[in-house]
Amino acid sequence: MRSIREIKNLNGKTVLLRVDWNVPIENGRVLDDFRIKRSMPTIEYLQNAGAKVIIATHLEPEEISTEILHDFIPKGSEILENLRKDPGEKNNSPEFAKSLASRADMYVNEAFSASHRSHASIIGVPKLLPSFAGLEFLSEVENLSKAFNPPHPFLLILGGAKFETKLPLVEKFLQIADSIHIAGLNAAAALKMKISENSKVSLPLGDITALDIDEANLNLLRTKINDAKFIIWNGPLGKYEDGYKEGTNKLAQILAESGKEVIVGGADTLAVIKELNLYDKFNFVSTGGGAMLEFLAKGTLPGIKALN
Repeated sequence: MRSIREIKNLNGKTVLLRVDWNVPIENGRVLDDFRIKRSMPTIEYLQNAGAKVIIATHLEPEEISTEILHDFIPKGSEILENLRKDPGEKNNSPEFAKSLASRADMYVNEAFSASHRSHASIIGVPKLLPSFAGLEFLSEVENLSKAFNPPHPFLLILGGAKFETKLPLVEKFLQIADSIHIAGLNAAAALKMKISENSKVSLPLGDITALDIDEANLNLLRTKINDAKFIIWNGPLGKYEDGYKEGTNKLAQILAESGKEVIVGGADTLAVIKELNLYDKFNFVSTGGGAMLEFLAKGTLPGIKALN
């Protein structure tokens, strides 16, 4: 991928910047601007080099307008309407991609967390314009790639649900990690699979369907964390969305205070880190959830392939 730092002349150019500002919104108010802040250095770099920046993002649900984000738009930039309002975005319509590309001289992808989607603004536009990766996008790839040749012992902690989407990641990291702890709603699903018999894999002690992690399981994780040099954590340890947060919050604190090299990611994981104000306590906090997991499992994403 080519970095925006490799663009030789931005002065007077118009850049279509794909970001992922699909942030939590409640009663017309943005609850967490973490992703927005992480894209600002790229916007500042482009503007300082003399470019006009057109910001493109999706929001969920699809009927939400990007007008709600106008307080975050840097002076001199503009933002397009919610990309998901046009069916051509999800369908990767060539016509929609052309309509986006017609607005700019070049394209920059700063939406790592959306780059596991084969949508028009992710894979269609790069076919039509000179295309580059933003600063945050490159940082995501650089930091997550550490998992492919990590310091050892390496501990992977996987929480959350939808274990079928995480199975390829577990199968790959059985060859790389020294220990994989599967928790949350994933644990019961993993127990039914052959991978649960692997000596590298650990599951919760006691009631595997418990709604939150208890002190005995936190002590199990403390031991694993103390033994590790490099840790990746993705996903809550209980039914977080229903308010069972205590165990996940305690794990976040344990990892933040561990002194180990820790990379974290995932939507609910980010919510925990925001609630506890721990953003600066980890070596790297990924903006991605599904994109983080897919990149770790495959080493690439549709958005990366498009830029290449």
